[in-house]
Amino acid sequence: MPAPMMDTYAPPDLVFDHGKGARLVTEGGDKYLDFISGIAVNCLGHAHPKAVAALQDQSEKLWHLSNMFKVPAGIELAKKLTEATFADRVFFTNSGAEAIECAIKTARRYHFINGRPDRYRIITFTGAFHGRTYGAINAGGNPKYLEGFGPAMEGFDQVEFGDHDALKAAITEETAAILIEPVQGEGGVRAVPESCLRGIRELADEHGLLVIYDEVQCGAGRTGKLFAYQWVDGAEPDIMASAKGIGGGFPMGACLATEAAAQGMVVGTHGSTYGGGPLAMAVGNVVFDELTAEGFLDQVVDVANFMNQQLQGLADRHADKIEEVRGKGLLIGLQLKEGYNPKQLAGLARNRHLLIGAAGDNVARMAPPLIITRDDASEAVSILDEALSELPEAG
Repeated sequence: MPAPMMDTYAPPDLVFDHGKGARLVTEGGDKYLDFISGIAVNCLGHAHPKAVAALQDQSEKLWHLSNMFKVPAGIELAKKLTEATFADRVFFTNSGAEAIECAIKTARRYHFINGRPDRYRIITFTGAFHGRTYGAINAGGNPKYLEGFGPAMEGFDQVEFGDHDALKAAITEETAAILIEPVQGEGGVRAVPESCLRGIRELADEHGLLVIYDEVQCGAGRTGKLFAYQWVDGAEPDIMASAKGIGGGFPMGACLATEAAAQGMVVGTHGSTYGGGPLAMAVGNVVFDELTAEGFLDQVVDVANFMNQQLQGLADRHADKIEEVRGKGLLIGLQLKEGYNPKQLAGLARNRHLLIGAAGDNVARMAPPLIITRDDASEAVSILDEALSELPEAG
């Protein structure tokens, strides 16, 4: 009898019992190398001892308070985030979609309190994915995710990814902000060129707009910097949404903003019952401390560079099936040539005990824990080599 759950996912007939580091273990004891990590979530791997200890310790004290009362660990984490980034203010959420909703509201309130309530439109890009809430799917603009949910929500203008002229033309007197992922995840693991991010910042400054970065997937050390925007001089955002990796597997997100951008977010304008709760903040502090520990991100860059070299060799060996290697850091995409299916590749890899995912633009996606070693990377590439050798043309 099927489980009484909505059929919005189609998981394989595979059940995991526990995990350790970069590996998951089934109920029968079979081990799998996890190179998707809950879709870029388990950045410290599975059952990280410091995160487990923090969660266990906090669980014996307080689980929940709501934002009616102060959570000291949340204040501590907010200070860490603001000291390490462009931001002055933080609002904690439960997910990336909630962080995006907060970012959109923050941008619109900014213009409202500055006497321009007519400035509410947000420019977004093709291939974007900003979450599954009603506002977030409209921001993303993917017709597949909008179908069946009524009329499109007003207030979003989508332009072609990488088309700077189209972006310029889309700006009107009603534009409030530009929303972009520095590295698209679901859209095909596409990194935005540094010159484009600088160009967006310049356009925003010229027209009095705010820049919103969606770093839900590409943040939290995934690219080798704490946040992806930090690779680019002169392209800081005004607002940024983060989630996934910053909780290391515990559900949490954050909306970060400058003092100026956040000036409209006063008492009563926004809220969350669970956001910033004691359990999430206990784990979030451990994750932040590990990501910013001396040498941690250097190791991410080293392994990412090594894996990229290995994947380029793989692409040469399977030039008939691989179009290109994409991504940044340990957010990696293999774009397959037309006629080959990344979901089939993921299935063949899974048969060999390697877990990867799929994304848009015919891309097989990898987002392994940031703690992987060169040996883990070599093992993954070796399995992919075998899987690609068996990958048939899609029927």
